Amino acid sequence: MKPWLLSLIVFGAGIGIPTMAAINANLGARLASPVFATVVLMFFGFALSATYLVFAQGMPRLPSQFPPLWTLTGGFFVVFYVLSVTAIAPIIGLGNAIFLVLLGQIVATTAIDHFGLFGAIKTEVSLRKVAGIAFMIVGIILARKAT
Repeated sequence: MKPWLLSLIVFGAGIGIPTMAAINANLGARLASPVFATVVLMFFGFALSATYLVFAQGMPRLPSQFPPLWTLTGGFFVVFYVLSVTAIAPIIGLGNAIFLVLLGQIVATTAIDHFGLFGAIKTEVSLRKVAGIAFMIVGIILARKAT
């Protein structure tokens, strides 16, 4: 796939994060339970993923050796994110919740890239990168600051 198309897909995923947060926060309020809303969302996501797997790719062959258990912790982080935003966004506001998610993403991706954690491509942190991250953080803060 072309890099511009991959970038567009990831950009769309970025649009999906706050959209999903707003929708699920609304669902949590309607169901009077952020946890139940998260279960519903995860079930629906599982059903969509399983359908796509079967119809678009076919059932894959299971590996002869199970992947390390730490590779499954991504499921924890998905549930933690969804449950946190579902429960907290209605209290502090969607923009503030996503603002804090963005700050967390910037900090985490810098560390993950710098140390090459979890099999990520290792990218050293340079002064230029630190300056860019600082500008991003300031931009996020300015964008969220009340006028």
